[in-house]
Amino acid sequence: MTTLDDALAALPVIAIIRAAEARHLDAALETLAGAGVRAMEVTMPTPGAEAAIRRAAGLPGVAVGAGTVLDADSARRAVDAGAGYLITPAVLPEVIAEGRRLGVPVLPGAFTPTEIVQAWSQGAALVKVFPAGAAGGPAYIKDVRAPLPHIPLVPTGGIGIDDVPAYLRAGARAVGMGSPLLGDACADGDMAALTSRAERLIDVITRNGSDG
Repeated sequence: MTTLDDALAALPVIAIIRAAEARHLDAALETLAGAGVRAMEVTMPTPGAEAAIRRAAGLPGVAVGAGTVLDADSARRAVDAGAGYLITPAVLPEVIAEGRRLGVPVLPGAFTPTEIVQAWSQGAALVKVFPAGAAGGPAYIKDVRAPLPHIPLVPTGGIGIDDVPAYLRAGARAVGMGSPLLGDACADGDMAALTSRAERLIDVITRNGSDG
């Protein structure tokens, strides 16, 4: 089974899949995997999320997690479905504790340095900085990492494909990407366009790299 660390070492991006219906979920996950995206998050409020996680967990070389996990029950259901990690929108001690009990990494969402330290001290594996764009973008990540270089950060929210290298150069462990990568693929089923965006993302990262 591919771990989140392995997936992010291959490509430092977590694709965030959030949809109003389940119809194109499997196709989107398979398309991302085929294009080279290795870490994918299916948000729990998405219809059919657990079933999609269960199926995607079998994709080779892919680490599939659950997002928008708000309580311990959701954490258990996600892990039972095959989620290899849990992501929350805020610092939720109940979810962090349950993830640790279940033996899976938890990435809590945080906005301020205080919240980032709280998440880390409670056992976060990585800390999702959300919403990163509103917080100040790569400059904010660089500033936060100056006093907190030991905490791996995953900025998420408001990050376009062309923005990714700047976040990586600022010291981000990875970035989380939703609509700038997924577009309308989960609604209209246009997997060719999704493939094109994923390939462009990989090209941008490969060409620009990071300093870390």
